[in-house]
Amino acid sequence: MAKTHGKSTYISIAGHDISVYCNTSNLERGSDSHDVTTYGATAHEFGDDALTTASFSCGGVYDNTTSGPHDVLAPLVAGAKVTLIRRPEGTGSGLPQESVSIKITKYVETNPVADYVSWQLDAQCSGAITDSNQA
Repeated sequence: MAKTHGKSTYISIAGHDISVYCNTSNLERGSDSHDVTTYGATAHEFGDDALTTASFSCGGVYDNTTSGPHDVLAPLVAGAKVTLIRRPEGTGSGLPQESVSIKITKYVETNPVADYVSWQLDAQCSGAITDSNQA
């Protein structure tokens, strides 16, 4: 088993490479659960057909440049869906890539008195995630 270091992760939101501003990210996948239990059963029974769901979050250290997270991400909170591209093993031929439309639901900046300003973004995925290998 080969280990993969998180430092190589690539994240693009709405065409902006924000990887250099991130120090954490999370893509969570799940599915609905439909209870199809009928009268007389002694245990729950669940159906096989379910819709998938996913959410995404990322965060890091604030940067005050015009390509930093505030100028790029904060305006997207009230906007339309945008494309997320995530490469968990970095950029390179044959490496995995995930692509999905996201609706940004929250952007937070935290200003501790004795540390650097940080930021956090939460998003809901819309539609299926496309898993592929980079060309």
